[in-house]
Amino acid sequence: MSGQSITDRITAAQHSVTGSAVSKTVCKATTHEIMGPKKKHLDYLIHCTNEMNVNIPQLADSLFERTTNTSWVVVFKSLITTHHLMVYGNERFIQYLASRNTLFNLSNFLDKSGLQGYDMSTFIRRYSRYLNEKAVSYRQVAFDFTKVKRGVDGVMRTMNTEKLLKTIPIIQNQMDALLDFNVNANELTNGVINAAFMLLFKDSIRLFAAYNEGIINLLEKYFDMKKVQCKEGLDIYKKFLTRMTRISEFLKVAEQVGIDRGDIPDLSQFTVCAPSSLLDALEQHLASLEGKKVKDSTAASRASTLSNAVSSLANTGMSFTKVDEREKQAALEEEQARLKALKEQRLKELSKRPSFGTTDTSPVSTTAACISTAPAIDLFSTPSCSNGALKMESDLFNMQTNFQAGMQPGPSVATAWGDSFGQPSMVQHLPNPSPFQSEPSTVAGLFRGREPVAGGCLVCPLCEICFPSSIMLSDLT
Repeated sequence: MSGQSITDRITAAQHSVTGSAVSKTVCKATTHEIMGPKKKHLDYLIHCTNEMNVNIPQLADSLFERTTNTSWVVVFKSLITTHHLMVYGNERFIQYLASRNTLFNLSNFLDKSGLQGYDMSTFIRRYSRYLNEKAVSYRQVAFDFTKVKRGVDGVMRTMNTEKLLKTIPIIQNQMDALLDFNVNANELTNGVINAAFMLLFKDSIRLFAAYNEGIINLLEKYFDMKKVQCKEGLDIYKKFLTRMTRISEFLKVAEQVGIDRGDIPDLSQFTVCAPSSLLDALEQHLASLEGKKVKDSTAASRASTLSNAVSSLANTGMSFTKVDEREKQAALEEEQARLKALKEQRLKELSKRPSFGTTDTSPVSTTAACISTAPAIDLFSTPSCSNGALKMESDLFNMQTNFQAGMQPGPSVATAWGDSFGQPSMVQHLPNPSPFQSEPSTVAGLFRGREPVAGGCLVCPLCEICFPSSIMLSDLT
């Protein structure tokens, strides 16, 4: 299935009606289109995680709800969107995920709609397991391994021995879950799984960099540890060596699918430079603590072996750091280009706006042709004899022609305008058919005071328009 389905459109329309912009965007990011979630939708959701008035549990629940869909496309894109927010969103999003007892329960997910559904369901189960492990790791150590400070004064390099021995196994579990995705280059056949693989690739670089620094700290402290600690440390180091091989295979897949070689760290340096004598030295030290007979080794040779191993691990860590820095620089350049494009678009919109004329005394006036210098008409000023005023007077007060048009002799009626049933008008009894004064006047003349109507009838100043002054009160009653 390609393109947005009818269900996608209906669901988005429902959220539009309810006014939930977040849920609507989640639906648009997780449509049935066989492509990764669109950047504009991911950017909006990232922005939502940074807004304090956005309900993070509601956002997370919207994503969880989409994972209950039967389509592998919708479920996969829901996991990708969640992973993207865990990496690039505000930290309170992953904090909420870590606070939940359960996240994604997709260990039995299977889309039976087609052959592709069967294939992708396998990777959905593996991917959901990694996201669950990522949230559990955050719950255990209260920080994200992919975002910790690295370097000589980094988090993993400055940990004490006890905390270090508890933390490195947590990194190992998360790394195992990531490598268990176990995808080959020929299985990356669509935009959805490619988007997931890119997020896993970036996580693997940052996660292994923290893992690498933890091992450096472990080796530097190893010969000062107690017997139980040395035993744990030796087991950790052996597991690290096996994961070096697995991470190398994972990075080869990244190279095969077209990721720039400069963005892939080189692990061969440690594989070549790490001497097998280092493992022998660690085992001999543990054996000596256990009281076993070991071959004699001088402190100088042991220090030299340790120094070479630490140096090669540090160089490996530097290659991971450089890759991370290049990615940050690329993201910064992309953001600057986007801001520049928005600025240019804004300038174009402003240039298309029409310019409005101002008064002739304004410093921002354009040309004299745009300025109206005609005097304003004051409706409450004294009467004027200008042509405009006379024309207004003629339009307003020369209504007598309309009155005289229907004048025919006949008896008086109750209204001055004539009965609606066609009875004659009473205007015929008026001694003066033109009751209006001929003196010049403007509209302001309407509001001048009037004398009482003959017969003692007091009416408003406008009554003479409707009723001639000669109409007696008795004629109206």
